[in-house]
Amino acid sequence: MTLAQYEQFSNYAVASATGILALAFVAYVLQWSLARGVAPERALVTSDGEAVAPPDADPAERSNMAGSIGFSLTQLGAVVLLVGVVARGLAAERVPWGNMYEFGCAATLVAVVAYIVLVRVWEIDWVGPIITGAGTVVLGASALVFVPPGPLVPALHSYWLVIHVLGAMIAGAAFLVGAAASLLYLVKSRAERTTAEADRVGFLWRIPAAAKIDQISYRVHAFAFPIWTFAALIAGPIWAQYAWGRYWGWDPKEVWAFITWTVYAGYLHARATAGWKGKAAAILALIGFATFVFNFVGVNLFVGGQHSYAK
Repeated sequence: MTLAQYEQFSNYAVASATGILALAFVAYVLQWSLARGVAPERALVTSDGEAVAPPDADPAERSNMAGSIGFSLTQLGAVVLLVGVVARGLAAERVPWGNMYEFGCAATLVAVVAYIVLVRVWEIDWVGPIITGAGTVVLGASALVFVPPGPLVPALHSYWLVIHVLGAMIAGAAFLVGAAASLLYLVKSRAERTTAEADRVGFLWRIPAAAKIDQISYRVHAFAFPIWTFAALIAGPIWAQYAWGRYWGWDPKEVWAFITWTVYAGYLHARATAGWKGKAAAILALIGFATFVFNFVGVNLFVGGQHSYAK
């Protein structure tokens, strides 16, 4: 295949992956909708000890089926997007994350794969709507800043591009999962405080308790933080020294990377030393994710600096 054919194939694959993730999002939303009125899963046993199906088994089964379809579509979307990202790299004859379009595609791939892995490990399929919805939005927005594949600017000709950006993408994927868990924690914890036992029906009551969600959020953030530390505050400055002859220059992107690091450092420190759990910690985690998003979107699009090549 020629470079032009690789580019065209990549474009088709990324567009297809966007549509597949959008369908996965719809399936997950349908899963939640079909579970409306369904009580939490409980084993019903007759007086002689024989298990019986709950009266709402059919809606629950339909909800579970929609969730299974959503997860299958998510896996298919990840495979198709992987093909698109690899084809983009072949078309550009370099690693496929040298501009905002490529970073958006590659970062979405990492986030979706991280979600699929964590579903197997921690059964966090309940954040599926947020992950697939965010992935669809990022891929759609990336199409708005599409540029044809081409050579990198001189500052990007370094193996630190692979190390720095890959680390940022892995940390960002974990931050997204952690933010999704934090958001659902806020919803679930409020519902646990305000909803009577008899009224606890729907998909919200079929996901883990708020305390469990909070624990998962903390574990994901604890995993992501050292990776972000390495990517933003170690690999990034080393690359800056190679590219511009200084380790740190208070460029807007560097400043916001440090702000993100500070917020997440405060989140983990507060949980470890002050025993912060619950609402305050979840809100701080969401603030951290907001600074992360602004760093990779707002700074690139609306703030000047030496990282303007990311456009």
